[in-house]
Amino acid sequence: MTGLPHLAARVFNTPLLIYRAKLDVILSVLTPKFELQTLPPPQMGPPALAPRLADERGISVLPIHGTLVQRTGGLDALSGLTSYQSIARRLDAALADESVRGIVLDVDSPGGEAAGVFDLADHIRAARSQKPIWAVANDGAFSAAYALASAADRVYVTRTAGVGSIGVIALHVDQSQKDANAGLKFTPIQAGARKSDGSPHAELTTEARDSIQTEVNRLYELFVLTVADQRGLSADTVRKTEAALYFGQDAINVGLADRMGTLSDAVQQMHTELDAAARPLFLENPNMSTPDSTAPAVDTDAVRAQAHGDALAIAELCELAGQPALTASFLAEDLTAATARQRLLAAKAESPEITSHLSPTAPVPTVATSLADNPLIHAVKARAAAARRER
Repeated sequence: MTGLPHLAARVFNTPLLIYRAKLDVILSVLTPKFELQTLPPPQMGPPALAPRLADERGISVLPIHGTLVQRTGGLDALSGLTSYQSIARRLDAALADESVRGIVLDVDSPGGEAAGVFDLADHIRAARSQKPIWAVANDGAFSAAYALASAADRVYVTRTAGVGSIGVIALHVDQSQKDANAGLKFTPIQAGARKSDGSPHAELTTEARDSIQTEVNRLYELFVLTVADQRGLSADTVRKTEAALYFGQDAINVGLADRMGTLSDAVQQMHTELDAAARPLFLENPNMSTPDSTAPAVDTDAVRAQAHGDALAIAELCELAGQPALTASFLAEDLTAATARQRLLAAKAESPEITSHLSPTAPVPTVATSLADNPLIHAVKARAAAARRER
């Protein structure tokens, strides 16, 4: 097979979401290849990097390194590549692994192809509903790589890391002069006036340039809206970056990152937050021991429902006792409904008159109260004794 069509199709006349300096490096590698008429069959790339097995506390680190492409192919031997398909497979594996509590994306990439990147970004964002996903620019998350990083719940940058390059670029190579110097003349025979648009063997026509520019503009708008939505920024704020690069604290100031820290910092912080979220709500007493990992999970919805029911019961008891003003103080003391009932009965027993405000629809106590301990009985007996003495 000829090398030029195979390589040019991946680099030229197609929009790329890649940091320009990295593109120049790729071009410097490819340029000598244009002299070749044939290339050996495409080499199989190295096996896709598997996500780091979840550590002992359940955090999986997923590397996103190198130039990003929709699928790997003949360029593997020339430049380190990572495909969007392999990233998606590794992400799905981590999501399906019950031992994984959270995922950290370890991003070090200049970006790459536009094809496939926005679908993967959508996939990462949707996955956040299953497990927390953070990203670390370690040390670069540019262009397509930033589109993926910005889909995470939180973005970290190291002190030397950069993010951004939110833009789209397409290059056309005109080698017609080189062909003429070599005594070559290419004559396209085609059906359809635009069929040879973008051919490297002819000067780029105005129509072809406009067509490529239209697609670049469309992808740029999609890129801007994707980042704005994922980062909670306005589209104008993202456009104003003008595809610039932002490093360290500047990335945080402009809204493209959240915190400064290393990969290890992010992993440790995720541990801390997941551990805190897993603690039962009632373990606020520092004297109580922390449950071990075998303790049953607490149904937080049930705990909240119980607390709500207790509050309503206390409010109703205070209303029935004619003491609605006591509701707030009882709730502030975190009394149970049973304790509140005892307090109200004791207060009634000490009052000049004992008046019943019991409602026929009032709930029946779940635990019977001993008559010997009932303040009302004590009050009745005291008054009866006083009446006998008066006689």
